[in-house]
Amino acid sequence: MKKSVLATNHQAADLQKEIDPILIFSYHSDVATINSKVELRQHLFSFLLEGNKSVSYAEAQATIDPNQFLLLSSGNCLMSEKIAAVGGRYRSILISFDNEILADFFIRHPLPLQTKRKKNDNPFLVFEKDAFLANFIDSLGFMLITARPLSAEMRKVKLEELLLYISEHYPEKIQQLRNFNYEVDGDLVIRQAITANIYNAMTVEELAFLCHMSLSTFKRRFSKIYMTTPNKWLLEKRMQKAAQLLKKGKCKASEIYLELGYENLSSFIQSFKQIHGITPKQYQLSN
Repeated sequence: MKKSVLATNHQAADLQKEIDPILIFSYHSDVATINSKVELRQHLFSFLLEGNKSVSYAEAQATIDPNQFLLLSSGNCLMSEKIAAVGGRYRSILISFDNEILADFFIRHPLPLQTKRKKNDNPFLVFEKDAFLANFIDSLGFMLITARPLSAEMRKVKLEELLLYISEHYPEKIQQLRNFNYEVDGDLVIRQAITANIYNAMTVEELAFLCHMSLSTFKRRFSKIYMTTPNKWLLEKRMQKAAQLLKKGKCKASEIYLELGYENLSSFIQSFKQIHGITPKQYQLSN
């Protein structure tokens, strides 16, 4: 992908100081990625053509297939890009744009004033591809396969066309787009991140990245809020949920460990025994 638009944690130091206000480019890969740390320097439309894509921000996650596309706000996120079929590829078309472009659009096309984000506003928007949007994406593909680079004016026209269409057909979502840049309290971000990812296979380091904090700062602020460490809090919450599921009698440990954020059964059993003193099977028999 374009280093000037987004970067993994290994690329961040190489980002260019100047970024084009609007970029349109394609991205193809034969290699799947899981939870790559990405710093988005601009807002980003991600039109998925082949494969599956998952994105996690501090407060919410989204997964899409080629029938959908995403609008991602600038900021830190984790991205997973998967290849759907053997011999297939991951393919997408991306449009990035900065805050000045967005502000100019809203000046020329004003919306009713909303001064702050709603609690249920996410830092991304998910759209279903309709006939117009499918043809719009195809038009970008045709433009990108030519040898001539897209002019700045053409890029601006295509983004304007897309934003106008969304404004008319998805007015509630365009309002959320305008609210992408409102500042959120740091403690609130931590609460949102930890609540949204209790049962996700995510490390404390990754949670800190999503909250735009160093690991030490995240741990310190977390301990101040919850009076314990992130690892201990997550362990206790996950094992509480595990006990509830096992008490129902219909679930085995081998059937629930994935939904509780564990990648293998042995780690789950070890964690359960650490909290409850017995194995999941023994717990189930005793209850």
